Amino acid sequence: MNLKAFNLLILVSSLLLVTSCSQSPVFKEHGTVYKIGDQEAWASKNWNDQNWKGRITQMQAGQVFWSRTQIDILNTPEPLRPYGLRLEVYGEYEVFWDGVLIGKNGNPGQEAELPPEGKLWTTFGIPTHLSDAGKHVLALRTSLLYFPDHTKIHELDIDYYDDLFSDDLVENAYMHIYAGAFLIVSLYFLFLFLSNRQAYSTLIFSICCFLVFALTLTVFSKEYIPMHYSLHVIRLQILSSFLLGISFLIPFYFSMQFPYPKRKPLLIVYAGILIMVFLVKHQAFDFTAVSMGLGMWIYSFGIVSFGAYNNARGARLTLLTLLLTLVIYFVTSFVISLYAGLGLILLSMLYLLTLQRKSERLAYENSLVQSTRLRLELLKKNIQPHFLMNTLTSLMDWVEESPKKGVLFIEALAKEFDLFNQIEDRTLIPIAQEIELCRTHLEIMEYRKEVSYIWEQEGIDPNEKIPPAILHTLLENGITHSLPLEDNAIRFKLVFESNSDYKTYTFLTFAASVNKATNNNEEGTGIKYIKARLTESYGSKWKFTSKATDDGWKNEIMIYS
Repeated sequence: MNLKAFNLLILVSSLLLVTSCSQSPVFKEHGTVYKIGDQEAWASKNWNDQNWKGRITQMQAGQVFWSRTQIDILNTPEPLRPYGLRLEVYGEYEVFWDGVLIGKNGNPGQEAELPPEGKLWTTFGIPTHLSDAGKHVLALRTSLLYFPDHTKIHELDIDYYDDLFSDDLVENAYMHIYAGAFLIVSLYFLFLFLSNRQAYSTLIFSICCFLVFALTLTVFSKEYIPMHYSLHVIRLQILSSFLLGISFLIPFYFSMQFPYPKRKPLLIVYAGILIMVFLVKHQAFDFTAVSMGLGMWIYSFGIVSFGAYNNARGARLTLLTLLLTLVIYFVTSFVISLYAGLGLILLSMLYLLTLQRKSERLAYENSLVQSTRLRLELLKKNIQPHFLMNTLTSLMDWVEESPKKGVLFIEALAKEFDLFNQIEDRTLIPIAQEIELCRTHLEIMEYRKEVSYIWEQEGIDPNEKIPPAILHTLLENGITHSLPLEDNAIRFKLVFESNSDYKTYTFLTFAASVNKATNNNEEGTGIKYIKARLTESYGSKWKFTSKATDDGWKNEIMIYS
């Protein structure tokens, strides 16, 4: 997908969230008062509610209670455009406007006998003749079977009836586009991870995008998925779970990009704090959401600040993005700042991921160049002029003295070149193929130098793989810099050991004496070739040592898991 287009889409969506504002309000809401009981006269506009209480402290489940809210209509509605009333209220209730019943949501007082009815978010039309500018009274006759302590009116909005629906449709359209963009990106980076299972930062970013998609879709699906108030707490707990995942994974992602001291214990402590907030205050959704959001920002800010202090790539731009989200938080509502902030933070995460993928691509291209150079070096090692001249000279002697052995010499030489042809363009080869190459080379050198070369091996696992010709190179060094024993023999031994942390190849040369000149600080071409091959295959997860011993020479290659 075009990541630049996605960046632009999320940036525009975030700016729309920040800059969006509603029309001038058409009403002013005064305090709401409550009273337990059930009298039809309490719906009257002129009822004296001076003795009613500002809150209800104790109430039996399913008991009927009334609430009255004084409302000032600031402007008389336009002709043919009546006002509407939108409510978010726990319970089943009847709605009275200036004493007139204008709607019903469920069966107040009968919840225990009848199945659940009504929706948590409802819209009612206000009669035109009751919506002139001036003072009005909204009265609700309500019962709460499931949550008797949630008597508060959570949302009250008055606007033109058509606008209450159209504004929500427009808002939902934008937010679903916003959510859909994150779903597409989540799936894209999930497939990228599946193609490279070691790219864990890609997986974390994909999960973060999916959680933002799920959070947005769950919040803004209320317009077309009816929900009874008894299910609302479950919905809030689902939203809290999404926020819990987002609040942990975003700092975790930054910690992967900008490593810092004691990373693991600090992440464990941070996760413990998030879980404690989630479990202890899981019913207070506003507190939980704000606490998790601020915790995520503070921890992320600390990690990115550490990265900026150490001049890590992308850290400063990410730090500016986090500061921008803080400004948005202070100048807008929490809901707007949450989605705009998440959009901007994920953009910064995508930027860091782009930098990482660029570095990986450059490293891959460099590895291709390195691999090509190594193949040429391997080829050069085996067609170098002095090797060919010496070998051909020895071959001429053997053909003259013993044609049968000369034929065997030719066959061994052809076999070695054939093996080199098989492995020259490969990064790793089976250890058995490498050992066969070494044995063939010893066979050639026996004809050339008329020295008995003995090959021994211990603990070899035929399923293991190794970069091509590195043991062959060690073998060549052993032949070049060693003198035969008294029995005119040089012995080579390869020992393989492994455990859960590393694998070790120990290559021993047993000879009468060893040329100490090879033990200087300057590396020869063969050692450089070995180290380059190990780096190509294992990165930095290897160690190579080479030193003289009393019996000859010892080379050790350790490959870490």
